[in-house]
Amino acid sequence: MCRSVLPLLVTLSPALLLLLPDYTNTQEEHWKDYKYGRQQDSELPDKKEFCSWKCLLFTLQWPGAFCQSLHQPSVCLIPQNVNNWTIHGLWPQGVMNCCSCWPMFKSDVQELEAELDEHWPSLLESQSSFHFWRDEWLKHGVCAACVEGMNSPLRYFQINLKLRAQFDIHKLLEDAHISPSCDRPYKLSEVQQALVPQLGEKLHIQCVTDKKEREVWFQVKVPLSHNLTVGCDHHGNTKPPPPHGHPCPPDTPFYYFPIDHQQPQTPCG
Repeated sequence: MCRSVLPLLVTLSPALLLLLPDYTNTQEEHWKDYKYGRQQDSELPDKKEFCSWKCLLFTLQWPGAFCQSLHQPSVCLIPQNVNNWTIHGLWPQGVMNCCSCWPMFKSDVQELEAELDEHWPSLLESQSSFHFWRDEWLKHGVCAACVEGMNSPLRYFQINLKLRAQFDIHKLLEDAHISPSCDRPYKLSEVQQALVPQLGEKLHIQCVTDKKEREVWFQVKVPLSHNLTVGCDHHGNTKPPPPHGHPCPPDTPFYYFPIDHQQPQTPCG
C-alpha cells in the first residue's frame, strides 16, 4: 500500500531520475489497489488468522447520554451540528487489531468527510474525528476488509454510512412517539416494539447508570451476518469488545436524555 511517487519524481533532476527504478507504473497500480480495494492478499497475513468471523456489530450511540458513559464526563464535547444518533463502529466479532500493515490517511475518506463529520463525529474533546475514524479502521476495519465490499478504508466507511441511513433509529422512535425527555422514562418493551421490526430481535439496547442512579439509554448494537443481513446467531468465535455500559433493564424504566450542547455532561441536571 505505497503511495505514488510521481509528485516526488517531478521535483528531481534528470540525472537523479536515471538512477531510480521505474516506479511510474508499479507504484501507481499499488496505490489504486490500496485506495479502491485489494484484489489480492499477497501482502497480508494468512486470511485464516482474522477472516474466520461470522458476525458483526453495527453500533450507534446517542450523544445525549454519551458523556454519562465515560469515567470522566468532562472530556466529552458534542459538536453543534450533531443532533442525531451517531456511528460508534462496525465490529467483526471475535477479532480485533488484525494487521498493522494497512494505514489510513485523510485522503482515503476525503470525499466522505462531510457525511462522516455529521454521522460519525468524535465526541471527545481530546480526539479529532479523523483520529476516531482511523482508530476504528485499525481496530476493526482491517478485520472486516476480507469482505470484498469493505476491502479499503473508503469502502468500509461507505458501508457504515449506508447502514446508518438504513437503520434510522430517530425516525423509528419518532414514529412510535418516543422522544428525548428529562421527565418521561421508557420501558424496554416500548423501545423494542419500535426498533425490533427493522433492527431484528437480537439487537442490544444498552444503558449506563448516571450519578443520580438513573438508568440512561446511550447505545444500540445491531448484530449483522457476514453479508450484512440483520441478525446473527454464530457464537463459536464471538468475543465482544470490553464491556461498555450494560443491557437496559427489562423491569426498570430508563431515560432517553435530550442532547445539550452547552452542558453535555448534565443534560438533565
